[in-house]
Amino acid sequence: MKYFLILLLALVVFVISVTLGANNNQVVTFNYLIAKGDYSISTLLSFLFAIGFALGWGICGGFYLRTNMSLRRAKRKIKRLETQLEQPVELSTKTASQASVVLDKE
Repeated sequence: MKYFLILLLALVVFVISVTLGANNNQVVTFNYLIAKGDYSISTLLSFLFAIGFALGWGICGGFYLRTNMSLRRAKRKIKRLETQLEQPVELSTKTASQASVVLDKE
């Protein structure tokens, strides 16, 4: 539900920006690294907003996947350690004899 509200808010901002840009049909020259072009403000605003939105989602998605993978690894490690903990510990004969010697001295 939280993500739906965030997406809805972004959609509202996008619609408002397109509406404001549609009322302003001024053509601007946009100079980027490779070339330059003449675009209407509404087209430029919509395009740059969409690129920023997609880039933001991509970066956040990458962080989410990395965190999710780390969490899975930690859960797998916890599960493996719990199974090791549940197994009975067997003392070797040498360790058992040393433990009995220590107990006899006390």
